[in-house]
Amino acid sequence: MITAADSSVLLDILGAHPQYGSASANALKHAISEGRVVACPIVWSEVSTVFPNENALVSSMEAIPITFSELDGASAFVAGRLWKKYRDNRGPRTRMLADFLIGAHALERCDRLLTRDLGFFRTYFKDLKIIIP
Repeated sequence: MITAADSSVLLDILGAHPQYGSASANALKHAISEGRVVACPIVWSEVSTVFPNENALVSSMEAIPITFSELDGASAFVAGRLWKKYRDNRGPRTRMLADFLIGAHALERCDRLLTRDLGFFRTYFKDLKIIIP
């Protein structure tokens, strides 16, 4: 079982979020017990903002353990198509292409996505299994 981790969950844990930190940590532990947990380049970049340097980021991710997972061409294509559909439907500019890349990576390369953002991912990635902390 491969679980893609969304930055919302990782930042809850790394920042010790008072409301979501504990639930996110428990959900991540459960995902780890069932297989591998990965982060795509977008999540890796978003999470990097809480670390002073790359070595600290890599060390922390390895300790959790979360591995870096490349974004492939198929995932990028799916993300682009869904983002276009979103924009064609006059979706507000609150969603960036990065959100679609995270979802498409999970859909194409993983078995499920661990995120707190159920509404968005459920709407645009209907075939993606979502795990909510």
